[in-house]
Amino acid sequence: MTRSTTDEAAVPPLPSPKERRRLREAKSLSEDEVAAAVGVTRATVRSWETGRTSPRGRKRALYAKLIAPEPAVKPTTKPTVVTAKAAAAGARPAADRPAEPAATPAAPPAATDLPEAPPLPEAPPPPSEPHARAETADGPSRAPEAPGRPSGAAEAPGERRTSPAEAFDELYARTAPGLVRQTYLLTGRRALARESVERAFELAWQRWPEVAVDRDPAGWVRAAAYEYAMSPWNRLRRTHRHPDAPPTEPGKRALFDALLDLPPAYRRTLLLYDGVGLDLPETAAETEASTPAAAGRLMTARAAVAERLPELAEADSPAEQSALLHDRLGGLARAEHVPVPRPARAVRTGSENKARLWTRAAVAGVALLIAVTGLTLHTAPTHYEQPISPPERVGGVPPRGGPQKLTAQDLKLQKSLSEQLAHGPERLVPQLE
Repeated sequence: MTRSTTDEAAVPPLPSPKERRRLREAKSLSEDEVAAAVGVTRATVRSWETGRTSPRGRKRALYAKLIAPEPAVKPTTKPTVVTAKAAAAGARPAADRPAEPAATPAAPPAATDLPEAPPLPEAPPPPSEPHARAETADGPSRAPEAPGRPSGAAEAPGERRTSPAEAFDELYARTAPGLVRQTYLLTGRRALARESVERAFELAWQRWPEVAVDRDPAGWVRAAAYEYAMSPWNRLRRTHRHPDAPPTEPGKRALFDALLDLPPAYRRTLLLYDGVGLDLPETAAETEASTPAAAGRLMTARAAVAERLPELAEADSPAEQSALLHDRLGGLARAEHVPVPRPARAVRTGSENKARLWTRAAVAGVALLIAVTGLTLHTAPTHYEQPISPPERVGGVPPRGGPQKLTAQDLKLQKSLSEQLAHGPERLVPQLE
């Protein structure tokens, strides 16, 4: 038991399940190759990458070594010639001197520490992964503990610490307008796009401690907005039952109709990959699908859109198709007039009011339940009483019998018998007058 505990403590902690799959695919390793190297089945590797289970012991160490990122290459230092004067002063040669840390780029302002997917109107991102973290000699850097401040960094004297509200407002100001345009392309409804984005930010403010330390806060909000916008319950609402009027320009109208004719999952995959600029593993992770399934949806969606757009079908390579779709989607998003979201302060206030309202409703419901339970216990009988059966008419029973009604002669005889005393045989034959 001591050996197992010691071995597990020596292994560095594994990244999140989503990060495990990204690191594996970044090294071009398949699930079968990892399973053969660790000595498990393919289903076990998939269970590790979905978060259902975690490796332990020797398998944990092998798995962590396989998916560990390549260490950053340290710059080579040139040999330093020590002069006699420096040697006399006690200077050590470069070989004996402790290595100086590699120069790191200056930290950006606190507002830019939050990663954000490029909005549609901007140019597509470079071929490298958009959400890859900076690596050091010790491995990938950890997520920041709070927006605008790296993990473990001490607050400099005189430096003003960013409050949660300021970090939320900065994230909202940078991502909300572009996210409304993205959601409009996803749904074709302007009011629903604005409502979905505001609802996603309200949820993010309620869970801000979780969102603030997320690797991609903008992606967290984007996923929440897309899920709310694509909910089938919105079709039951009269205001969101039908999409808005399409653009008047023929090219933009054809693209708009082609997007809305796609199934929701295919439309979301196309928008994330060709519109937002995510890579295929990130797109698959956000749509909760495998990478091959996301690739199949992307190819099917491109083929369907290419039937409406001749210039897309004439592209020579998938890269040209992606670049063309990015430009066309960005132009469609910029050309349409979408409503401006509310200010960040109003969204935060609305989120707090809703949370307060739901809390009060829950407390009132519990109090009502307790009152009804107490009233029931007070008025309920303490023992069981069998109910009396209701009366019923019974048939087939003869009428009730009895003596016949006395006549006048019978009444006279009865009176005579009661008044006279009979002795002997006279009692047998009464005299009548």
